[in-house]
Amino acid sequence: MCGIVGLHLRDPDLYPQLGTLLEAMLGQVVERGPDSAGVAVYGDRRRCPDGYAAVSVLAGRAGPPPGEALAADFVDLVVTEAGATTVIAAPVTVDDLLAAVRRALPHARVVGSGTDLTVYKGTGHPRALARAYDLAGAQGWQGLAHTRMATESAVTPEGCHPFSVGPDQCLVHNGSFANHATIRRDLEFEGVSFDSANDSEVGARFLAARLAKGEDLDKALRALCEAFDGFYTLLVTSKDGFAVVRDAIACKPAIIAETGRWVAMASEFRALAGLPGIEDARIYEPEPERVYAWTR
Repeated sequence: MCGIVGLHLRDPDLYPQLGTLLEAMLGQVVERGPDSAGVAVYGDRRRCPDGYAAVSVLAGRAGPPPGEALAADFVDLVVTEAGATTVIAAPVTVDDLLAAVRRALPHARVVGSGTDLTVYKGTGHPRALARAYDLAGAQGWQGLAHTRMATESAVTPEGCHPFSVGPDQCLVHNGSFANHATIRRDLEFEGVSFDSANDSEVGARFLAARLAKGEDLDKALRALCEAFDGFYTLLVTSKDGFAVVRDAIACKPAIIAETGRWVAMASEFRALAGLPGIEDARIYEPEPERVYAWTR
């Protein structure tokens, strides 16, 4: 099952409405995955001010609170508790902030990082989680959300989507990869480490490895289609935009809608029905193994 929604805003006048629109979309795919939900937001300056980097972590109960653990390292620290997730932002580079977080919080799990991205993950009912994340208050230019029907790994915050394993990169997935264990072993042989048993994380780390080698998103997603067997719809986001791709059989549901003000993708049309101007949108089902991509 699982439910995916994504929204890429072309019109800056809509940026203040991003969280409200995304929360409404998420609420329409709850039945596709009621055990957990994750959200990624791009450009929410409440949590990551201009000139800052942000790191999203699952801190757990071990050790001191993240804000306390990092207070000595940064003067202008911004710390936001949102359910199981803590977002830590500071006016430094992403690499410097990641290094400080890993040094001060060795037991924490990093689930997102970047200069434009905040990630929230947790278990429970998606509508309750959206309130815990204060999603309705989010402003920005792009976001995605995922409701999970856990099949291949445990119901834990670590197993929730999105998987963000590179700066300002996220992947959400509806379906299953048949050969993910083989690809996981290949990536581990190359020195890649994993945070969960989720097959979607394998796809995310495969893409991150290709992008790190200099490939663009279109080429990396085509390589994924060649390497991975299974049935899947993927939504991948970055600081530049987002992309959608389905497997060769394309049995997992997906629909795209476009207007001059926004582009949206969801597992079901009802998640798109409340968007402004939907009556004038171009609405279509993405074709098998074709990469659809949009940039800012």
